[in-house]
Amino acid sequence: MVALHTPAVDIGIPAPNFNLPATDGKYYNLQDLVGDKGLVVAFICNHCPFVQAIKAKLMRDAAELAKHGINFVAINSNDADTYPADSFENMGKEGYEFPYLYDESQQVAKLYDAVCTPDFYGFDSNLKLQYRGRLDDAGMSNKPNSTRELYNAMVEVAQHGKVITTQNPSIGCSIKWRG
Repeated sequence: MVALHTPAVDIGIPAPNFNLPATDGKYYNLQDLVGDKGLVVAFICNHCPFVQAIKAKLMRDAAELAKHGINFVAINSNDADTYPADSFENMGKEGYEFPYLYDESQQVAKLYDAVCTPDFYGFDSNLKLQYRGRLDDAGMSNKPNSTRELYNAMVEVAQHGKVITTQNPSIGCSIKWRG
């Protein structure tokens, strides 16, 4: 496991579009997914210990952000040939209550410059980037009273159209690229 930090990006850049299959049997693109106030795009996978450590918090934050008009989608771009736990079939076993999409070609991860799992992007209602960072300040620990950085930032987007607070880079396992 190699822990990587996400690079800084330019706030305001448009979200790259995609059309990917989901574990619910449907295909989704950005227009299908964006909420009245915005969208979180999370690059995750099944096997990553960073993702497994935050799974319950991820589902909690996605459900609570929906109440603010912010929708949530997760994308798995890992090479399932090398990491069979990350196969499309196994993705369906994760039980996420938001769309979980499969980027088999890895082109979407490249368009987003995603580097690790988890890697979070928060867009406003016009699909302009307002947040790129981590879920919270707890990392892989179950630290009580952790600061919900993604959630707080996206509530700011819902209320003000932009993020006011400081953004900290995500940390996680590298995306498993095809050789």
